[in-house]
Amino acid sequence: MARFISGLIAAVCLAIEPYSLPAQSAASSDSAIILTIDGAIGPAAAEYIHDGLSEARRRQATVVVLQLDTPGGLSSSMREIIRDILESHIPVITYVSPSGARAASAGTYILYASHLAAMAPSTHIGAATPVQLGGGIFGGEKKDEKKDAKENAKTPEEAKALNDAVAYIRSLAQLRGRNAEWAEKAVRDAATLTDTEAKNQHVVELIADNLADLLKQADGRTVMVGDRKVTLKTSGLAAVPVAPDWRARILALITDPTIAYLLFLAGIYGLMFEFLSPGTYFPGVLGSIALLVGLYALNLLPVNYAGAGLLLLGIGMLVAEGFLPTFGVVGIGGIAAFVLGSLLLFRSDVPGFQLAWQAVAAAAAASAALLMVALAAVWRAHKRAVVIGDGAMLADAGEVTKWSGGRGEVQVRGERWRAISSVELHPGQRVRILERRNLTLAVEPEKSVSTKD
Repeated sequence: MARFISGLIAAVCLAIEPYSLPAQSAASSDSAIILTIDGAIGPAAAEYIHDGLSEARRRQATVVVLQLDTPGGLSSSMREIIRDILESHIPVITYVSPSGARAASAGTYILYASHLAAMAPSTHIGAATPVQLGGGIFGGEKKDEKKDAKENAKTPEEAKALNDAVAYIRSLAQLRGRNAEWAEKAVRDAATLTDTEAKNQHVVELIADNLADLLKQADGRTVMVGDRKVTLKTSGLAAVPVAPDWRARILALITDPTIAYLLFLAGIYGLMFEFLSPGTYFPGVLGSIALLVGLYALNLLPVNYAGAGLLLLGIGMLVAEGFLPTFGVVGIGGIAAFVLGSLLLFRSDVPGFQLAWQAVAAAAAASAALLMVALAAVWRAHKRAVVIGDGAMLADAGEVTKWSGGRGEVQVRGERWRAISSVELHPGQRVRILERRNLTLAVEPEKSVSTKD
């Protein structure tokens, strides 16, 4: 299903934007492919790196330089990037740049996996402790970073995940001959290093002022690419930046938690309006597309299923309010469940994957407005005089046309009805209808209003 939706999105985007791929120069073996990650590590970043390495193979590039500035991201996407780096037949140099950049959490693992590691001046690396240990999320703020991570990992599941993360980064350090002890400390204690400290402690090999300086310093160094030694010849290489293609840009857009959340809500409400007003088609078509794209995006994001359940419960209660005589009780509960579910839908401490509170507030306000409109309509309907059915007849009066022995006929709204009464009546008398029993009306004399002079 996910592949089908992905292919559908690709087909639509290709039809809309067929010329969105950046112009590329001809293939050359004397080039350095430049890939840039500036932000959180997510599905879009993983796809971008995969496509970038494929482009480097197509061009027969000498080396790939990954310019990195990230606060962290998703474990699944990080592992995809590392897998692509480890399987690459072209050396990958990870370069933490520009000045002021960082390779925090997931970025630390990627740097350790690279064939050559470099940093620009005034950059830093580290803080690689998993935040959501069981859910596979790296990065974010810890309540007390000075505490040992063992104290924070209280459950067996958390301890198991922490040990797995430590073993993973140590294996990368041993593969590349880098400082494995500090790597473990970065995971367990959220340790960090500046560029100079990282070089002195054998975490990175180079400190370069810029890309040209990096290629110059990397020239002549020997790295292990798979099971073979490769001597880098990077001096004088032409730097060829490769930007994300249209598919990666679309994926980056829809996997933004706020966009995915709004697409999901638009899909739900679109289908709801279509079911309530069959035959309009437009809300149903757009709602179906938005819901499928939103579900595809949520499938790639760290979703809290309790939050998703509360969100759906809230929407269901808001819909039920329109059909139940609860006068707002169910609707208010639905808004509370809706807001709580929205806040719990994504983890708020995952860097780059926070749900904007403005979106939650706007969605809750829109839902509350719809509830108020529905309640106002119900109140107006309750106060409005009944015009059809038995209720309308009970508000009417009639006139006796024929009567004998407690039975007869009365005329109501231009129609003649059989009638019964416990009081003897006479033709021409005005009566009030008490109830309808099938095709017979129970009536009583209409009380006249007397006046005194």
